[in-house]
Amino acid sequence: MHPATSPTAGTPAEPHHRTPAPRRRFLRGLVAAAVAVPLIFGAAACGDDDSAGADGKVKLSVFWWGGEARAKLTEDALALYTKKHPNVTFEKTWQANQGYFDKLATLTAGGNPPDLFQIDDNYLSEYAGRSTVLDLKSYQDSGKLDVSKFPKSLLEYGVVDGKLAGVAAGENTQGLVYNKTLLTKNGLPEPTTGQSWEEHIAWAEQVTRKTKVPGTMDASAVDKAFWVWLRQQGKDLYKGNELGFTVEDVTKWFELWKGARDRGATPTADVIHEGNATDITKQLVVTGKAATSWVWVNQMPDLKKNTKDELGVVAYPGDPSAQWARASMYWSVFKSSKHRDTAVDVINFLLNDPEAVALLGTDRGLPSNMDLRAKVSETVTDPAMKQSIQVESELAQKFGQSPQVPIKGHSKVKSELVKAAENVQYKRATPAAAAEQFVAACKSAIA
Repeated sequence: MHPATSPTAGTPAEPHHRTPAPRRRFLRGLVAAAVAVPLIFGAAACGDDDSAGADGKVKLSVFWWGGEARAKLTEDALALYTKKHPNVTFEKTWQANQGYFDKLATLTAGGNPPDLFQIDDNYLSEYAGRSTVLDLKSYQDSGKLDVSKFPKSLLEYGVVDGKLAGVAAGENTQGLVYNKTLLTKNGLPEPTTGQSWEEHIAWAEQVTRKTKVPGTMDASAVDKAFWVWLRQQGKDLYKGNELGFTVEDVTKWFELWKGARDRGATPTADVIHEGNATDITKQLVVTGKAATSWVWVNQMPDLKKNTKDELGVVAYPGDPSAQWARASMYWSVFKSSKHRDTAVDVINFLLNDPEAVALLGTDRGLPSNMDLRAKVSETVTDPAMKQSIQVESELAQKFGQSPQVPIKGHSKVKSELVKAAENVQYKRATPAAAAEQFVAACKSAIA
């Protein structure tokens, strides 16, 4: 078992150190090698499933990211499975999100992948595209993997090229978190779901004038905000294996936020840069450098730990039907596993067994099984998590159809958005020039 930091569910932790250049080149080589490995694994996958030892026992390897709290909850749930299925034991490995996918690529390239592993939407398409993960559709059809209590859009967000590549370990959605204490103290209105982007910026400008605290974090570098905005324009982040947006779309997005900065609705570029950090403790709504931050709803409890102020959360501006039931993360099975049936049964157990779901709680997002989600929500005592559940349950009534799972290169697209947005924020480039550079970099990333 590996010690770890405690990243928020489904959200990468901020790096504590930078991987040296030779190490990065080595890891890139391993990732490239991993592409070829599934060709070997494919043949192995055709053999007998669930090859147990002579004593009939099965040892299943499981790999996930998270902190010590998640590790304890997961280990308890797996121990419960072993209690109910004494022939199955687990080889458990976990670590912080930083470096997790490098480790996964290393295991894959080395021919020693875990049977069951955690993955997110940054990499699901990439692994599915290599035929590295097991298509779970046949298990769904047979009922061995029961997803009948899942929201339809949440289930669909695990489908890649018609194959069920991963099953949501929990549900999440985008949330605009705001400092309720600051607004109340100054007699200012709270933001509301359904407010337009222009109304949000005007509201933020009013907050800045009255409180001297910038009204909103600049979201031009926030990929999930850009994605929601695109869907409200009838576009999407991706369309098949291509980008779903144009240079003109990105230009409009950057101009929207340039206008907000010019009006004083956002902080200065240096402070915005701080807010672009992925570490939840550096979000401006808790450091007091802005009245709002653009996060995931289930990050509310972690945000609350870092401020004494009361926080509120609503949907992102614009039509809330552009938001969707996002898989906070998935469980997937390696196609090469000799214990595929057992691995799928463990997923089914973790998602549908009442005791297991109660143990895991909301650590990986709201439970995917809606019936069990309702039971878990009744037992939650953390006020911030209760608020998260309430808000997401309300938003669920407004959710639209889920988009396709992000394609290969998505993590690079996200980092290029930050780079392009900051070029505009620091006035190193115009919105149009930065948009052109961004789209070119994106096309290269997904090629």
